[in-house]
Amino acid sequence: MTALALSHPAVALLLPLALLPLLRTSATPQAYPSLEPLGGDPLSAVFSWLLRLAGTVAIAALILGIGGLHLKGQTITKTGEGAHIVLLIDRSSSMDNNFAGRAPAGGEESKSAAARRLIKDFILAREHDLVGVAAFSTSPMHVLPLTDHKPALLAAVDAMDRPGLAFTNVGRGLALSLDIHERDTSAAARAILLVSDGAAVIDRKVQETLRAAFAKRKMNLYWLFLRTAGTRGISEAPPEGEPDTPQAFPERHLDLFFKTLGTNYKAFEAENSAAVAEAIAEISKLERNPITYVENTPRSDLTGYAYGLALLCMLLLALAKAAEVRIPRGSPA
Repeated sequence: MTALALSHPAVALLLPLALLPLLRTSATPQAYPSLEPLGGDPLSAVFSWLLRLAGTVAIAALILGIGGLHLKGQTITKTGEGAHIVLLIDRSSSMDNNFAGRAPAGGEESKSAAARRLIKDFILAREHDLVGVAAFSTSPMHVLPLTDHKPALLAAVDAMDRPGLAFTNVGRGLALSLDIHERDTSAAARAILLVSDGAAVIDRKVQETLRAAFAKRKMNLYWLFLRTAGTRGISEAPPEGEPDTPQAFPERHLDLFFKTLGTNYKAFEAENSAAVAEAIAEISKLERNPITYVENTPRSDLTGYAYGLALLCMLLLALAKAAEVRIPRGSPA
């Protein structure tokens, strides 16, 4: 429910002054012969009270204008489709290469540039999502908490254009993403979107910590694997005779680890920007859940309306005053 308020509530103590026109008329008293034989004049009585009311409204409106009359901002609860999503973006140096594994030349896009461009489109297309941003290389970086502020989100994604570091610590990055979700206590559907072109070995203790954290809250996990063309896929088993270890095939074993988390997990492999766009579109379709979100509306300034109403009433009173006819003393009745 919309509520009226004053920026300076103490000014409301002056409102009783608005009753003065009801207690005393502003018309100049004049002597005139008795009109009792003519009976009552309802029209004059109505006009007189309308002028008194105009005076009352003018004073009240001026006081409310001085007091800063406004409509309070509101918090409106609405229902739509979406989710609370944390974008976890790999900032290791390999992300600065193109999909062929080389430094971009000419008009080529790096993997990080293609990911940033398409993620920004994803953010703009998701009207009711709350999105958080985190990054990782050697250490995780908390970039932005869950928010629906689109300009801030786009700026956070754009900030990922700085050269990355050499290492990939995906385990600590995931822990940070879960922590961002933990700070939000709402019952919304939740997801983590990991954008990375590789993986490092996750320590067994960290693995157990992540399993326990994922078990605490229902969470969808998506891995957008920006695969360098010609390299082995995450689902491909190693050739016979080669050791199938996390050190030898970190992407494959990271995928296997994600499948042990007991959560809804899906991996997407993309070897070019078109495949990245298809993967993000598929994730957008998957994260269409009923969601309750809060929309905050700003307060509305009403001082202009208050002063306008006061001016209108004062013009009416000025016209009535200008139309007064004074009867000179000694004039015949």
